[in-house]
Amino acid sequence: MGITRKREMDHVEAREQLRALEELIGIHDERHRFTAADVRRIHQIWLGPIYAWAGEYRRVNVSKGDFPFAAARQIPRLMAEIEKGPLREFTPCRFASRDEAVRAIAIVHTELMLIHPFREGNGRVGRLLAILMALQARLSPLDFRGIKGRKRLEYFAAVRAGLDRDYESMERIFRGVIRRTLRIS
Repeated sequence: MGITRKREMDHVEAREQLRALEELIGIHDERHRFTAADVRRIHQIWLGPIYAWAGEYRRVNVSKGDFPFAAARQIPRLMAEIEKGPLREFTPCRFASRDEAVRAIAIVHTELMLIHPFREGNGRVGRLLAILMALQARLSPLDFRGIKGRKRLEYFAAVRAGLDRDYESMERIFRGVIRRTLRIS
């Protein structure tokens, strides 16, 4: 695309993310059970117009600071496990209470973030999937703009807590996101 500046690339990726969300909403209805292939497709629909490698699992190990994500060679196995586990259990995201939907979204999101299947864009793919799950739960499209500063640090701590299958912190994050979303809707 001839883009040489980070700010310009960020703008293009953000524009493509909005386009992708509209497309994904048209593809996945409230009865859809998400799969690992769907997660790859979300990444490809979003970043495909920009990067040739969109939708492909990463082949290198990555970390955030001193926190290593899943080893690249384990990603196909781990994505198969998330498909057989949390994605199967919690999608479609149709539950009797909002608390159950929040728990489902928090678990799926945390587990996906721990795997970190792509070289770039994992958080945004996780947010896109969370929005699709929220729509299945008959919630509004989630607004994540409030996760910055101290909340961003809390978010990273919540992802790390998922290593011990502790999802309470991520549930608090998503309850806050939903409250914010409802206030501005």
